[in-house]
Amino acid sequence: MLIPSSDAEEILKIGHALLQEGLVVGTTGNVSVRRQDTGCILITPSGVPYPDLRPEDLVLVDEDGQRLEGKLRPSSEVMLHTAIYRRRQDVNGIIHTHSPFASVFAVNRKEIPPVLVEVAQLIGGSVQVAEYAPPGTPELADFAVSALRDRQAVLLANHGMVGVGSSLKEALVVCQVVEKAAQVYLLAKLTGNPYTFSEEEVKELRRRFLKSYGQITGRES
Repeated sequence: MLIPSSDAEEILKIGHALLQEGLVVGTTGNVSVRRQDTGCILITPSGVPYPDLRPEDLVLVDEDGQRLEGKLRPSSEVMLHTAIYRRRQDVNGIIHTHSPFASVFAVNRKEIPPVLVEVAQLIGGSVQVAEYAPPGTPELADFAVSALRDRQAVLLANHGMVGVGSSLKEALVVCQVVEKAAQVYLLAKLTGNPYTFSEEEVKELRRRFLKSYGQITGRES
């Protein structure tokens, strides 16, 4: 395999975490990782439950989504993943979830505003909603890339959300932060008038986070 087995094991580990945390159910959602050295992408297969996944079930594709290795069909959202990778060279891990609270905003087609410090720091601002298109279509991929822009998460209208990161570990934290922010914002609206960070405050929080948080690059937890 052109991508180290460690990447395959990490995808399986992330898949189990998504299921255990309720960010996906059944066979929904998908996970992928890209190697900067080869440009190849390892992605979960279509329709296989996360507890049943084995390393050999994962599918290796090129940047256009063409299968290079693997016996199973890649995720039906392979075009979504490859479109993001082509646009964002800083992204090496992508996770698509159907998490409940984020999906509430996706159904209402309303952005999740930066009401938490973590959203400003890690996401880079509000989580925008991509225009609706059927799952697995080129249109969905295009709309998602446009709404994602330079941020780390995007909502898919009436569908779910996508979190991206420089690594799969970072993409998972993005998904967790988005779900937490959606829940907190909904509860805050019920109990009061939540404050939303201004654009200037978001930029400063993001700048400080990238510059000083973590041990090596500012992107490590």
